[in-house]
Parts: sequence; structure tokens; C-alpha cells
Amino acid sequence: MDAELNNLKRKVDLYHEVLKNTKAYRKVWEEELSQKILDQLNYIIGQVELDAQVEVRSELENLEAIDLSLGTVRSGMFQRVNETIQRDLIKHNGSLVYQQLFNGKILVLIQYPHIEGYGEPRPPKTIAIYRPEELKDPYFIRHVEEFLQEITLWEDYDDEEPYQRIGFQLNFGQQGEE
Repeated sequence: MDAELNNLKRKVDLYHEVLKNTKAYRKVWEEELSQKILDQLNYIIGQVELDAQVEVRSELENLEAIDLSLGTVRSGMFQRVNETIQRDLIKHNGSLVYQQLFNGKILVLIQYPHIEGYGEPRPPKTIAIYRPEELKDPYFIRHVEEFLQEITLWEDYDDEEPYQRIGFQLNFGQQGEE
């Protein structure tokens, strides 16, 4: 019986350690990490002359996010309503997101571009989940690099790879499909 209680005690201790870490990670985000992420992303886009905006999304306490966004534009596609009015389809150009998770760890993900009214957006791609102390300066350049690679592939979609989708269901099928 004592061995079983000792095993249970170790699990309780681990649980308490995880709860303590969550509080510590949230404190680090609030006191320094969110500003570090902002500074790093702004520095990078300034150095490489990338037309992007870095924004803080803070609708929910302890679930904040920092978003490097390539913006929103007219897609160039539109529905003609009548001879003088057209309804533009809006394109979201994609973003790189640093999201604080419920446990204080940081989720880094890519949100792919999508065009409103033209199918479903492709699910985000998770790059990694970090404890605050694991998020080192060189990672930010790698994250932006991977983000740009993924966005460029999305934008440069063609038929070199058969049946490759660009993140949403097309309004028409492949050859032979209904």
C-alpha cells in the first residue's frame, strides 16, 4: 500500500509543479516575453523590408497572441452585382502567430492565406510549442523564414503536383469528378 501511495504522491507533486509552471510562464509572458516577441518581429520585418504589421491580440487575459500579419486586400476577384456595382472577394494574406496557451506555453503557428467566399481556409500549421525560456532569438528568423516559404508556396500554386490543393475546396472538381 505504501508503494502505491508513494507513486500517487509523485503524481500529485508533478501536478503541482505543472500548475506552478503555468503561473510562472504567464508571468514571464506579461513581464518580458510578449515585448521581446514584438521587438524581434518588428526588427526582422524592418531589416528585410517585409510589408507586414505586428499586432497584439489581447481579448482574453492569459491567452494573448502576437500576430505578424501580411494584411488583408482585395483579391482581384469579384462578383458583378449589376452594371455599376461589384462585390469584391477579400483575401487575407496569412500570418505568423505567437499564441499564449492556457498553460502559459507559446504556440507558434502559420495561418495560411484565404479568400473569403472562395471555399474553406486551410487549417493552420503548427511550427512548435515552447516554454518561455526555450524561445531563443535565432528562432524568430527561422519562424519568419518558414512562414514566408509556406505563404510563397500557397501563392505560387500550380499543377506541378497533381491534385495539390491550396488550402480550400475549389468551387469545381478535378477532372472526372462531379
